[in-house]
Amino acid sequence: MKKTIAITVLIIAAVFISGCLQSQTPAEKPDGQQNVQETKQAAKPKITIAIQPTQQADEIMPKAKELETFLESRVNADIEVYVPMSYSAVVESLRFGHAQVGLMSAWPAAASAKLAGTDVVLAEVREVLIDGKKTNETYYYSYYIVMKNSSYTKLEDLKGKRAVYASLTSTSGYLFPVSKLVEKGLISKPAQGKEADPKEFFGAVSTPGGYGPAWDALKRGQADVGVIAGDVSESLFKEIMDNTRIIETQGPIPSHSIVFSNSLKEPLRSELINAFMEMNKPEHSNLMKKLVSAIFVGFRKTSNEEHLAGLSGALNTTGYKFTEKLG
Repeated sequence: MKKTIAITVLIIAAVFISGCLQSQTPAEKPDGQQNVQETKQAAKPKITIAIQPTQQADEIMPKAKELETFLESRVNADIEVYVPMSYSAVVESLRFGHAQVGLMSAWPAAASAKLAGTDVVLAEVREVLIDGKKTNETYYYSYYIVMKNSSYTKLEDLKGKRAVYASLTSTSGYLFPVSKLVEKGLISKPAQGKEADPKEFFGAVSTPGGYGPAWDALKRGQADVGVIAGDVSESLFKEIMDNTRIIETQGPIPSHSIVFSNSLKEPLRSELINAFMEMNKPEHSNLMKKLVSAIFVGFRKTSNEEHLAGLSGALNTTGYKFTEKLG
């Protein structure tokens, strides 16, 4: 009898242990294994967007965080926006894989296409004034300006004076304004292999690295003439235009564009394009107006060939090559 009871107890114990082993679920796996699995499931691809600096980075970054939030709510990726120290650094970040998306003006975009194999996918549509009428176009104009109390009324008055440009690699703040000097015969057209030099006309030329620093120099009396365009924040554009006079206009200039690295694949490419296109809606357009363009209206799909064609005239006139200005 005792032997029978003992066998019965052993059978019950074996069935109990077997049932426990079979009922173990993934949730009961060791903590280390579970955490690794959850991390793999939660991980998102990272997309870094480099924005061409038109003001100091610390002035742009708080507004860039709003763009990050907007894009992350529409794209299945971790979005990081950063502002390099120079225009050239935006191109270099795409060239060496530190960024997959760039927001930049036409000249750096052309250099990026050549050096990094990037694609212009969206062109910025801007509100511009043509023959006294406002219209929405993928080009714009830049202006030579003087302070309102200045005695100068035209470029010709400024021979030997001090000029401040945005940057040596700025499309609207250097390339097209210098091209205007050549067109007006104020400086000579460069010989083959040479570059136009604004110092032939101006006594001193400075390029502090963006429209914000250039405006600081002009309003502090460190320069007699400067340049401005609509590819700055709305607040900066208004401040400058309220305190200066336009003495010369140059353009049309291809607008800023969104460029993609070839490393950015589908479906993220389409998701990002669709997210940027949502900024065409009035309720979202302020994101770009506050960030980089006071006259932003929306985006339009385009290509390298279509959008960058307008650069050739200014480049031929000046002899400039963006690649020579990359450090």
